[in-house]
Amino acid sequence: MAKSEDETKQKYDRDNKTVRGHLLNHMNNSLFILFVNYRSAKDIWTTLETRYVGDDIGRKKYVVEKWVQFQMIDEKPIMDQIYEYENLVADVLSEGMKMCKILQANVLLEKFPPTWSEY
Repeated sequence: MAKSEDETKQKYDRDNKTVRGHLLNHMNNSLFILFVNYRSAKDIWTTLETRYVGDDIGRKKYVVEKWVQFQMIDEKPIMDQIYEYENLVADVLSEGMKMCKILQANVLLEKFPPTWSEY
């Protein structure tokens, strides 16, 4: 019984790796950067489906939610995080919502890691 479960897990891992690789391989660079840290092909697919196939209201809600939830961390290079933030802003703008540059900049300042609070 344990061997069967182990074989099933190994097959799942192989299949997940293959499908994840195919998904990432067919993405442009900006999408690749957003999804490369996803470990599950299903998570990538679900996120893509929610983001690009859902209705207009669902897509707008999704991109705004991602933008609002974004938070910078100390463990990741700052420029990578700023690039990620800019992609989130671009997603909001691409949904036809307006956002002035001052708001974008002020929200970005609020997203700095808590350890930066003295700056």
